[in-house]
Amino acid sequence: MNLIPVLTIEDVATLDGVLGDFLKKAEAELTVVIDRGGNVISQLGDMSVMDVTVIAALAAGSFAATKELARRIGEIEFNALYHQGNGSHMFMNSVDDDTIMITVFGAHTTVGLVRFHSAAAARNVAQILKSLRRRGHGLALDAAHISSAPILIDR
Repeated sequence: MNLIPVLTIEDVATLDGVLGDFLKKAEAELTVVIDRGGNVISQLGDMSVMDVTVIAALAAGSFAATKELARRIGEIEFNALYHQGNGSHMFMNSVDDDTIMITVFGAHTTVGLVRFHSAAAARNVAQILKSLRRRGHGLALDAAHISSAPILIDR
């Protein structure tokens, strides 16, 4: 897995612009960009819809499980997943090899509209992230080095 890009204020504004345009066109409530490990890279929309951190982790697990299902039938992966609820729905699509975009929407829009506009949004997000990874700002975060162990300070 690639390193998580470190975002500047300008990078966040650029991503927010792409995601905001997507939300408006798709008439969706929330979109979240995550890495394949479930770490949130960017989010925009109504955050009260869900606990973004938990959904990101579960979505990453769902994508990993369906990748194995796809492999079993001769596919590399399923690049999109749709979960239909009674009132809220979720569409997840692959942005690139390291990134997933999650979109939550209600009955006032359709999965077709979300899917259509998510393709262009995913291409734009992938382009931005590729540029960030290449540019790097001289900083990077490797999620494998994050530890939940307490830090002890001797005073």
